[in-house]
Amino acid sequence: MDPRIPRVRRKLAAVPFEPLRSHSFGEEHHRFRLGPRSSEARIAALESEHRVALPEPYRQFLLHIGGSGAGPFYGLRGLSAALFTLRERRAPGVPRGFDRASGTEEGDLYLHIVEMGCADVCLLALTGSLAGRVVIGNKDGYWGPNVSSARDFLAWYERWLDHMARGWDNRALELTSPRLHCHPNSHRLAPRI
Repeated sequence: MDPRIPRVRRKLAAVPFEPLRSHSFGEEHHRFRLGPRSSEARIAALESEHRVALPEPYRQFLLHIGGSGAGPFYGLRGLSAALFTLRERRAPGVPRGFDRASGTEEGDLYLHIVEMGCADVCLLALTGSLAGRVVIGNKDGYWGPNVSSARDFLAWYERWLDHMARGWDNRALELTSPRLHCHPNSHRLAPRI
């Protein structure tokens, strides 16, 4: 087991649910609780069906911590078959964004891991040079894609927990840089996660 797993469990237990806490958009949905852990069989079935391997830190999270719930925005989606590919510009005026993956499309695959709302998606890269990294963007191409500075899912999730414990505003969930910024709807400074 990844040595970060017990530490992440402790940090999650230390961040209580607080109704209408402004720095945790969507907290009312998941209430800082996780859904049941995933089984090895469920993970293997998804990997076999889509001919991919889940990044080991995410696999460890699913097996040893939880399968859905507590996370940024509306929370972790859990293990689903919602796969995306990055849509490059196809013609002038067509923005770059994400498309649902189908069996006929080629390109790197991303798993939809966090429910953000509207057309915004938080994804985990499964293949390609970004495999294992968290990427966010907009399906319609209005912004992003942005790649997290965290080296893997567990580092990204733990950083989010650290921010919640400190009361930092993560509503924008700008993942590209660890430098400080000020969220336009907050008087607090928060590092980007």
